[in-house]
Amino acid sequence: MANSTTVSEFILMRLSHLPAIRFFLFAVFLLLYLITLVGNGTILLAIGADSHLHNPMYFFLTNLSLLDIFCPTATVPKMLESLLLENKNLSFASCVLQLYILVALTGTEVFLLAAMAYDRYVAISNPLRYTLIMSKKLCLQMVAGTWVTGFLNSLLHMVLTFILPYCKSNAVNQYHCDIPPVLALSCDSTYLAEMVVLILGGIFGVGAFLVTLVSYVYIISTILRIRSTEGKRKAFSTCASHLMAVCLFYGTTIFTYIRPSSSYHQDQDRLVVTILYGVITPMLNPLIYSLRNKEVKGALRRVIAEGAKCSFEKARWHWSK
Repeated sequence: MANSTTVSEFILMRLSHLPAIRFFLFAVFLLLYLITLVGNGTILLAIGADSHLHNPMYFFLTNLSLLDIFCPTATVPKMLESLLLENKNLSFASCVLQLYILVALTGTEVFLLAAMAYDRYVAISNPLRYTLIMSKKLCLQMVAGTWVTGFLNSLLHMVLTFILPYCKSNAVNQYHCDIPPVLALSCDSTYLAEMVVLILGGIFGVGAFLVTLVSYVYIISTILRIRSTEGKRKAFSTCASHLMAVCLFYGTTIFTYIRPSSSYHQDQDRLVVTILYGVITPMLNPLIYSLRNKEVKGALRRVIAEGAKCSFEKARWHWSK
């Protein structure tokens, strides 16, 4: 402790070992980021413009699209700057803010997926009472609870992470500030911070996963009791997109962490899973919901048609003048 020094900035090192392909990576991640912004922005526009989609399912989907915009925006611009200009430095305050936002958004998404699973359970199991149970007030309370819980949980982790002295190094072995690589730089005991991550992650993460799992067990059992094939198809189509998003979110994590535990694989896995969460998943979610959902596709067609009509009317008015 007597030899500890104050860290004023961190250096993001994770992609610095690939200088030969940094321009290629810049182009790839820029393209993925733009697709993410356009895809999620389009879903927000379609839901906002079409009154037929103003119901609980699409209210939750709106929040998921917002998360999918905010999450990569917290990391990808800095990553692009690092790849293009080789500026890997990140101020201490920026690192704190980045870690806080990322942990908060990840936690919020875990809770939001559980809320969406419950919504689909009510829609399938109690279709006649769906609008009564999933009232506007309840939906607002559920969504507010997911955001507030996610950000309060992240605040605790942020405080426990950054009250520690940092003196080993300022080189973060990641392309953004995250709890494990930042804690690895501390010259004091990180036991408390790690245990809080483990305990709260277990309680909230496992709890939300169980809510999601139990909801889909009931959903599947209800669908199987439907006699007609057409009825089963329609019932499953109402939750297929969300089920794919859940499998994408949880499946990548489970697949990543059951791999060998050598330090090399831990570093590689951490990079893979953060890229999946931070870049790939936010890009795929709007594709899943727009390509598999007839209502969203119909809303997009109506928005495009209305936009084209307005443009035509403006052009005709302009030329008439």
